Amino acid sequence: MNAEKLTIENEVHTTHTCFHCGDECLDEIIMQDDHEFCCDGCSVVYDLLKENDLCRYYSIDGAQGISPDKTYFKGKYDYLDLPEISEKMLEFTDGRLARVNWLIPKIHCSSCIWLLEQLYRINPAVRSSVVNFPEKKVRITFEAGQIKLSELAELLTRFGYEPYVSLNDVEGKQIRKWNRTRLYKIGIAGFAFGNIMMLSFPEYFNLGRSSSDENLRTMFAILNFALSLPVFFYCASDFFKSAWSALRGKYLNIDAPIALALLCVFLTSIYQIVSETGPGYFDSLAGAVFFMLIGRYFQDKTYAGISFDRDYKSYFPVAVSVIKNSVESRIPITDLGPPDRIIVRNEELIPADSVLLSSRAMIDYSFVSGESEPVERKIGDTIYAGGKQTGPSIELEVLRKVSQSYLTQLWNHDTFSKEKEDQSQTLAARINKYFSVIVLIIAAITFLVWFIILKNPETAFRAFTTCLLVACPCALVLSSTFTNGNLLGLFGKHRFYPKNADTIERLAHIDTVVFDKTGTITQANEADVEFIGKELSIQEQVMIKTIAMQSSHPLSRMIVKKLTGISASRRSLGHYVEAGGAGIKALWGQKKVRLGSASWVGASAQENAQIDASHVYISIESVICGYFTIKSKYRPELAETISSLQNSGYQTYLLSGDKPTDKALLAPIFGQDYNLFFEQKPEEKLLFIENLQNKLGRNVLMVGDGLNDAGALRQSDVGIAVSDDINNFSPSCDAIVEGSQLALLPAYMKLAKSGQRIIKVSFGISLFYNIAGLTFAVSGNLSPVIAAILMPVSSITIVAFTTLASNLAAQKWIKH
Repeated sequence: MNAEKLTIENEVHTTHTCFHCGDECLDEIIMQDDHEFCCDGCSVVYDLLKENDLCRYYSIDGAQGISPDKTYFKGKYDYLDLPEISEKMLEFTDGRLARVNWLIPKIHCSSCIWLLEQLYRINPAVRSSVVNFPEKKVRITFEAGQIKLSELAELLTRFGYEPYVSLNDVEGKQIRKWNRTRLYKIGIAGFAFGNIMMLSFPEYFNLGRSSSDENLRTMFAILNFALSLPVFFYCASDFFKSAWSALRGKYLNIDAPIALALLCVFLTSIYQIVSETGPGYFDSLAGAVFFMLIGRYFQDKTYAGISFDRDYKSYFPVAVSVIKNSVESRIPITDLGPPDRIIVRNEELIPADSVLLSSRAMIDYSFVSGESEPVERKIGDTIYAGGKQTGPSIELEVLRKVSQSYLTQLWNHDTFSKEKEDQSQTLAARINKYFSVIVLIIAAITFLVWFIILKNPETAFRAFTTCLLVACPCALVLSSTFTNGNLLGLFGKHRFYPKNADTIERLAHIDTVVFDKTGTITQANEADVEFIGKELSIQEQVMIKTIAMQSSHPLSRMIVKKLTGISASRRSLGHYVEAGGAGIKALWGQKKVRLGSASWVGASAQENAQIDASHVYISIESVICGYFTIKSKYRPELAETISSLQNSGYQTYLLSGDKPTDKALLAPIFGQDYNLFFEQKPEEKLLFIENLQNKLGRNVLMVGDGLNDAGALRQSDVGIAVSDDINNFSPSCDAIVEGSQLALLPAYMKLAKSGQRIIKVSFGISLFYNIAGLTFAVSGNLSPVIAAILMPVSSITIVAFTTLASNLAAQKWIKH
């Protein structure tokens, strides 16, 4: 039979849009009040709104409802009513009123805010509900005796706003954005500084020199000493701990000269009081600590909004269904242990290492291993934590507690947690290492000159101390901190999300860029799909769409999208099998249906088939019906992006696990055929990057999808995961970029290089301050308190310069 090109002709279909969620009604149409709904969930939400006179929701500009979660089942939130759970979940309760603050990831527009803040009209037990839109949280105050926490969660879920609850919430652990202890230390140091200055006023103006006032002077000195103790031993403790850790590691960090200066000021002050030769420099001590802590606080706040730190608890369910005496109940995951029997439903994570009791399971270990193909497991097999069930519910017997699971060990393993960054090799650290040594040498020489040659011990100690304080490399640290901190914010505004500041510095040194193909330079869920073969009946199209919908493979999703307008059947499929790299098969009643490669369906590859497209063959009852040609759509700015990188001096490569169907198309874009590598396995990608680094001495940037490229992303100097969903997390990546912003990659790299130049210029500004301050310090004409004041002045200058310069650089390189 000569295959002929055929565009599938269906019956005339009118597009039906769901009145509630706005999606196209693909599988069924439910009519109610002259409105069309795509599913029972949307129609139920409409009923709820109508019953409570809240249909004004649909008139809000931009309103788009959310279809309720189809994985919801009665009793899903019963665990929230357990005392050990509820007491950690609630922000406040007095026995009558209670308050909870839940994350609602699906909040997306003003209509969501309006609806969530109308909960009191739906259930009178809700007193109020306030939405924090930027954080996507809703704070609900309710009558604890009238509505349970589980019922409140069910109420939100019925409207499509399922609350997200993690194990950290249950354990009562909240990750703080910055250390509040530093605030307490700033407060104590500021209080001591102010009071010591007040008690030192007679000394400043040379008052109270008569013999009758000596007792008062002594008392003021003792009070100043007492006020300095918490400053020295508590507020300044971080400087000493940091310096000691560095010394144990046999290197000098920026805190070493600071700690030495503070120690000298403290000991010199005690000596003066004991020997009655002076009032000491306790005001300078407290002032220096106070101003330096303020600088550190600014540094903490710079990173307050950047958080990439997650552990396995962020992904595990809070509670799990347990079978005991043939009764199913929900218990907290922390109480789970052997030999509990648990039920894991479709798309649920397996929380602990377990033995499979059901006959068969298909487990997706993409989070653990990076391999997205589900793995088949049979009765008696061990299933490790972190896998996700992708079929009907299964029953398992727990082997180990959550804390002892394979996933936990994997996450904590050295090779998994090892960071790429070497803090001792950063630009700031390299300069500071030499800077600290030079400052110590200058301070020591100054001390020796004044003490031995000029025989002035008091000036010697003052000059030594002020040298260490005024030449403190804090401004050097802030130049790097604030430049990279501001760049992190600027990158985020343009939808590029680096993991940390060190990622920016490593990005500035990249000279080679390696791209993955599928999902990276191709558009997700976008392709030209055509069917070639005999004309398919409506029944055959229903069969194909229904079976394809069971698979998560990209080609299957393309076929499902192509068959828009065909309603998939809800009938059960028999003997469903999906073979990785081959295809899928199932029984449709008594009919055997196969979708996949030519060899999978028993066909011979068509000689005249398009060589630049993927092919999915169809057979029904061993009769070849034809095949779909699926041609990937590349991102429209791909050629311009690659050209811009090459013109800027970057070497570019393509690593793809696909067959070389698009080699002729991609070769002109990447320049040469030998820069294109196809049919690459994940381990081969990793070895390729390793060879570039070790044999050619390249600094490699890997751009991939975050799953199959996990090894390559981690091996590279900088790994960027491309995603159309920024909430997608890959522990192997150093940054995430939205797919639509990939064209800005050359601009991101130029901005990172500009950041390094800004840091070097700001170092020059800081050096000017230090040289000017040292000139006065070595002459003995600079008091410690003035030296301490000069420190924040130089820091403010650095902060202002780096912020302005990085903003101008972003405007120059990142253009829309």
